[in-house]
Amino acid sequence: MKHVYLDNAATTQVHTTVIAKMQDALANSYGNPSSTHSFGRTAKTAIESARKTIAKYINAQPSEIIFTSGGTEADNMIIRCSVRDLDVKTIITSKIEHHAVLHTVEELEKKGSIQLLFVNLDAFGNPDMAHLETLLQSDDSKKLVSLMHVNNEIGNKIDLEAITLLSKKHGALVHSDTVQSLGHYNWDVKAFPIDFLAAAAHKFHGPKGIGFAFIRKNSGMSCMISGGSQERGLRAGTESFHNIVGLEEAFVHAYENLDREKKYVEELKSYFIEKVKKEIPEAKFNGHSGDLDKSTYTLVNVCLPITEDKAMMLLFNLDIKGIACSKGSACQSGSDAGSHVLNEILSIEDMKKPSVRFSFSSYNTKEEIDYTIGVLKDIIEA
Repeated sequence: MKHVYLDNAATTQVHTTVIAKMQDALANSYGNPSSTHSFGRTAKTAIESARKTIAKYINAQPSEIIFTSGGTEADNMIIRCSVRDLDVKTIITSKIEHHAVLHTVEELEKKGSIQLLFVNLDAFGNPDMAHLETLLQSDDSKKLVSLMHVNNEIGNKIDLEAITLLSKKHGALVHSDTVQSLGHYNWDVKAFPIDFLAAAAHKFHGPKGIGFAFIRKNSGMSCMISGGSQERGLRAGTESFHNIVGLEEAFVHAYENLDREKKYVEELKSYFIEKVKKEIPEAKFNGHSGDLDKSTYTLVNVCLPITEDKAMMLLFNLDIKGIACSKGSACQSGSDAGSHVLNEILSIEDMKKPSVRFSFSSYNTKEEIDYTIGVLKDIIEA
């Protein structure tokens, strides 16, 4: 059976060089980084080298990179510590954020810790800048604006620099879940004054279970996890050394090959869009995912002209044919509630049809896309 992996927004294949570096770390650098003997010092030196490497690629200071277990922990750390330590009383976000953000802010609101405000979205899922400014001016409370740079379901790419500058004009802190963005776009955190970012290695061919938070120097935050002085005192616990060096290797590979791989994947996405328009003309691209200028080059989200009875078995039938993709995000795959993102932007009629996210990497080929479109067409016409 043919195997086609088009679910790279959920997780990516780990590069062979990353695996090799992690294996070497597990075999030869097994000292506890907090130990003062040579075994510990070797591991500690490698961790600090990884921190400097990552900081260099996004133009941050090494002390601003805090290793976490992934994007979800980074988002939680930033949001919860902003409320606890930085006197944030109001959080402004959108209803199409990742649940790592949405569930966290909803819990804080339920506990009475914050006032929660949602910025209006246009028909494509973009934040309304005029409404955002109205929310920023709503009262004198300390505010945190949390909006993701690239949406994980529909791929919309927002103007994060404009949002940051507007928010700063009104004295707000700014956080962005950049899990679908870091490793895929060049970043310069000195170019505009964003306060916090979150990243996950497994979105750019690194290991699962490791990521980092960018926390602007002198933020005033203290630890969320207590028990030791690791990670500049912001995250206690023995560092996952092999994962950290794997993250570093994946990050270096991503940025050293960014232009070439971006061009290749962009061509794959463009080819996919052309094939869908030609072979399945009644299909619609959700959000801005069909627009190469307004969305990430790594994914499309397609509303397919399939009857309700076929829709229930669509992902199963694709899986039978060896095609891996997602209905909504992978984090929601066990839920029957449907995509909260699509619920915000699609009509009632289109919500009755299946929408599928196909996401690409440099490991994919045009032949795989031809096969996938052929299988989709056969299912629709059967």
